[in-house]
Amino acid sequence: MAERSETESRKLLGRLREAMAEDSAGQARLDKIVHLIANSMGTEVCSIYLFRDEETLELCATEGLNSESVHQTRLRMGEGLVGRVAKYSRIINTDNAPSTKGFRFMPETGEESFTSFCGVPIQRLGEKLGVLVVQSKDTRDYSADEIYALEVVAMVLAEMTELGAFIGEGAALSARHQQSVMFKGACAQEGAAEGNVWLHEPRVVVTNPIADDPEAELNRLNEAVDQLRIGVDRMLEGAQGGDKEQLQVLETYRMFANSKGWMRRMEQDIAQGLSAEAAVEKEQSTARARMSQAQDAYLRDRLHDLDDLSNRLLRILTGQGQTSSADLPANPILVARNIGPAELLEYGRGLKGIVLEEGSVGSHATIVARALAIPLVIHAERITTEALNGDQIMVDGDLGRVHLRPDESIVTAFRDKIAMQAKAQERYSSIRDKPAETPDGAIVELHMNAGLMADLPSLPTSGAEGVGLFRTELQFLIRNKMPQRTELAALYSRVMDAAGGMRVVFRTLDIGSDKVLPYMTPHDEPNPAMGWRAIRVGLDKPGVMRMQLQALIRAANGRALTVMFPFVAQYEEYRAAKAEMDKAMERERILGHPLPASLEIGAMLETPSLAFAPQQFFEDVGFLSIGGNDLKQFFFAADRENERVRRRYDTLNVSFLTFLEGIVERCHVTNTPLSFCGEDAGRPIEALCLAAIGMRTLSMRPASIGPVKSLLRRTNLSELKEVIHAAREHGEQSVRPAVMDFLRTQS
Repeated sequence: MAERSETESRKLLGRLREAMAEDSAGQARLDKIVHLIANSMGTEVCSIYLFRDEETLELCATEGLNSESVHQTRLRMGEGLVGRVAKYSRIINTDNAPSTKGFRFMPETGEESFTSFCGVPIQRLGEKLGVLVVQSKDTRDYSADEIYALEVVAMVLAEMTELGAFIGEGAALSARHQQSVMFKGACAQEGAAEGNVWLHEPRVVVTNPIADDPEAELNRLNEAVDQLRIGVDRMLEGAQGGDKEQLQVLETYRMFANSKGWMRRMEQDIAQGLSAEAAVEKEQSTARARMSQAQDAYLRDRLHDLDDLSNRLLRILTGQGQTSSADLPANPILVARNIGPAELLEYGRGLKGIVLEEGSVGSHATIVARALAIPLVIHAERITTEALNGDQIMVDGDLGRVHLRPDESIVTAFRDKIAMQAKAQERYSSIRDKPAETPDGAIVELHMNAGLMADLPSLPTSGAEGVGLFRTELQFLIRNKMPQRTELAALYSRVMDAAGGMRVVFRTLDIGSDKVLPYMTPHDEPNPAMGWRAIRVGLDKPGVMRMQLQALIRAANGRALTVMFPFVAQYEEYRAAKAEMDKAMERERILGHPLPASLEIGAMLETPSLAFAPQQFFEDVGFLSIGGNDLKQFFFAADRENERVRRRYDTLNVSFLTFLEGIVERCHVTNTPLSFCGEDAGRPIEALCLAAIGMRTLSMRPASIGPVKSLLRRTNLSELKEVIHAAREHGEQSVRPAVMDFLRTQS
């Protein structure tokens, strides 16, 4: 770019900084800025449109258009050329605006005499803030140098908006990060919590977007990049010989850190007048915008790598984000794009809630959140760009909603809900030591699910009669290498000690699908939930299974042991897994180690195929546990990660209940112990119906035991079973309405 245009750009940015420094209201600043830009670029019109809400742009300042249209002219996202710039985060540069696709004439602005148009998005780290527009009467294409200068100015406008430079009257000029916002996400762990935001990766705020001395800024950038490169090289050295995928990510980091194109663009931005950190953030915002539009998964991942690397560079330049868990606010609620299980465990039970922009209902973070009994909402889009550390936040894990900086009415209603839940828990404590016995004499055993040692202290106080499912994969997921047999044996022994003689059902390693071990080579599968996972991995790679089975036998040390194999789809798989247990027992006997006093071997029924296994399977298996979460998604062919379909199918659907009744009947004929494990077991209405069709053991999260037991003790199951069968005979799709009507008559 010519030195002249660079100088003009720096002059314009210098004037913008003066306008920002003046003690004037937001509107006055905006008015001065559009005047400065129009004069500098020699255009008749310069306008700034800002968002008043997520879907509506408002003309907030103009030089050249009708001044009466300011704060009156509004456009929907995608409407007109301005709306299209905002929607697609793309520049529109045309010498004939009326003939350009998407053009919409706005007569109140008086723009009919202006032919040429150039619109540039005002955005910050993927967040759409508005549109900067210049227009001229002449038929002209704005040059590449002019467009580049507008991009630099738009970057500064985005930072000024973030810093509150344009606060004034009306929604479009309202203070950012002060308004009450509600996010609709998805429930991954139920419960409600109130607290203060703690950002896992605090957002860097650029307070000095404009710089006077390009040479000094270039030196700062080069020093920071050198520091970044040294850090990436050290990470690469430490990862040698480890996970190949991690090495690939770090190699990509090094490639970007040494990218001449990336450096050249940032140097060019600095030459135009930006500070070093503003130049980094400008390129990061461009990458974020491309990331949101990218269809190719590989390209999205690479842009994500560049985004992460930019964050590291910004922290080096600004010194921001160097916080630790010691800085946590009171009642912290963690807010992050995503988080790994080890990082989440480092926070521990001090967290009151978790909100993620990404995540999934079966992810590692979800498993840990459930183990820690922390409310978790996932898919809360844009919360990391909206939230600030310390902001008041309320998490409703039951509905999958998050209230950020809530107003007084929401606070009151939310606190009432928490108070009601606390009173209910007090009532449940009075029946903690009583059996879940129904008025007609049916007794239902209620067990708890667990996956961490941290879960076990709640066993005596929960009212659970044992651990119906202990997930063993967490100990594998949170490590960077395979755990040793002695480590696992010691852990499993502590679990059995903490259970105090109560039955603990250890589920063998359930990996694959969305649970990939960091030190195992990932397999690119089109549908991993139905791919190489759980027992299939164990049988194909028996070394890990044998090591885990030996660890369990040694942990029992002469006590009773109960082991369950996950995702068994056919009898042959169960026989093969049981044979591995027989080999492990024989090996331990030869080594002279004490064998379990008794050994129960069971299987999880998570695929419809196993319900139709030969009679001999039901006679052979020690016990069966229905894995409701997976079974339901396969029964309905509805991916439980897909919000569009997973909520369409009700557990109380007649077809599904009929299918479950068939399993209950087969187990009754062979006298095979049967339990139901999954989220539905902990939902009182669903649990009640499962008990009514014959399930006599349910396993759930500890907090659900009280509500489920309370309802069971008040409901006649034989009468409820008649209601369920009557709804089926009447051709109802779901028995839920009939069940709810029945329960209302009982209260």
